[in-house]
Amino acid sequence: MNIRKSLTRAAGIGVVATAALGLFSTGAANADTFVGLPGGNVTQTFSDGTQVHGWLDGESANINPSLGSTPVHRNAWVSGTAHVHLTGNASVNGGNIYPGYVVGCQVNISGANASGSPSVGGSWDSSGNVTPSAGVGTSGNLTLGPGQAQAFYILDTEKADDFGNDIHKTYTAFTGNDASVAWSDETIGLTGCGGYAQARSFVSYEISDDHIQGWVTLWGKPFSIG
Repeated sequence: MNIRKSLTRAAGIGVVATAALGLFSTGAANADTFVGLPGGNVTQTFSDGTQVHGWLDGESANINPSLGSTPVHRNAWVSGTAHVHLTGNASVNGGNIYPGYVVGCQVNISGANASGSPSVGGSWDSSGNVTPSAGVGTSGNLTLGPGQAQAFYILDTEKADDFGNDIHKTYTAFTGNDASVAWSDETIGLTGCGGYAQARSFVSYEISDDHIQGWVTLWGKPFSIG
């Protein structure tokens, strides 16, 4: 995935991510189904007084049966905008935003803890906080069997390290107290799931200074992808 446009504003940083993961999965026989999603918000105060307010708006999904035309093929295009606002501690200045999705096959991902750890990639705790790990990739093309779930990030920002080598980041970093990141028509392509399938957005906020390192995760509403 490539970041096509990056805007720096007085209120924070906005990153627009446009991607085409799995565009080969285009429905042929059935019409797309547009699903408007309510987004959500979360507020958490850390022990040093830092308050993190995160919210998700403009969220939607466009469900398509995919070119496979079989019950084990699903395709969805998803969009949304995540925001964050920091207050309460002048020493905290910015952080990182990790937007992503969890996809499950015949597994309930509607609870606060997303029904435990996914069988493939990533982890989340009993409070519903998603922890970044090497296992959480940025590909929306997934193969899942019954009872499996997988988390993936939607950002893949490329930059050169101190030695000129390309490195990839699954987050957008920001400074200041306000920031946002938007994505449009990110594609979730699912194969191998013969039963019902769900997807659910999440946004993890990493905030740190000399005294704390905290994570806050906002969950969107689960939606069916067939």
